[in-house]
Amino acid sequence: MVNRRELNPDASPEAAYGARLRNAREARGWKQDDLGLRAGYSGRHISGVETCTKSPTRKFSIAIDGAFGFTETVDSFEREWLKIKQGVLVQGFPEYVALEGEATEIRLFEVGVIPGLLQTRAYAQALDNAAVARGVITPEQAEQRLALLMERQKALIHPTPPMIIAVLDESCIRRPVGGPAVMEAQLRHLVDFAAQPHTMLQIAPFSIGEHRPFNRLVNLLTLPDRSLVSYVESETQGHLDRELSPVLPVMRGYHQLQAVSLSQAETVDMVRQHRKGTP
Repeated sequence: MVNRRELNPDASPEAAYGARLRNAREARGWKQDDLGLRAGYSGRHISGVETCTKSPTRKFSIAIDGAFGFTETVDSFEREWLKIKQGVLVQGFPEYVALEGEATEIRLFEVGVIPGLLQTRAYAQALDNAAVARGVITPEQAEQRLALLMERQKALIHPTPPMIIAVLDESCIRRPVGGPAVMEAQLRHLVDFAAQPHTMLQIAPFSIGEHRPFNRLVNLLTLPDRSLVSYVESETQGHLDRELSPVLPVMRGYHQLQAVSLSQAETVDMVRQHRKGTP
């Protein structure tokens, strides 16, 4: 092929986006002009995104999704664009998010804050606003991070949603975020979450003391082929693991955590009692 530029998807997130765009286009036997016609862009523009001389935008990604039939699917280029924009996210998390959208079962554990998938928009916004105030992220990055979270939550709403099991350290419901109204709505949302047929909610109470096996965020995914993925995170780095030997101890620890945590009925009672006492 004349003037065909070789792509290196490992060079950057934008390069990976461009390589994936070319692969999806060529898999359909389309030329750049063909895709451009379907998406409302010139073939030159398509070429620029594929070779990283032009940056993808949200508008472009939505148009590409429409052309490929990827709208609101795990293959969405809009989701890919959101991940590119999340430069403030810790290493490993964008890859985790991609797998999360495919999972048949999601297990969550968190300390101090409600896990993202269970956050209300106002609660998430309060956390992002605080990060902006501390100078950790910019207002634009906060907006992008919130958009990605809403996209993650939206992707899990479909006729056959994954089973979501969440164990929250008691600190998650006792730490006030965003003021009384925001916190009250967030606690109400947890009760509603627990009432769904594809969810399970447990609190790991302070009383379990040293028997709590985890001290930071831990997520576990079961994929459609029944393989397991673990994701753990520190303040600065996330680690994704798909090898069975290191994942199994994490799963074992999660089961031990569930065994010493409150039942769902006890958890809902605790959340409701705390709602009544929310100042």
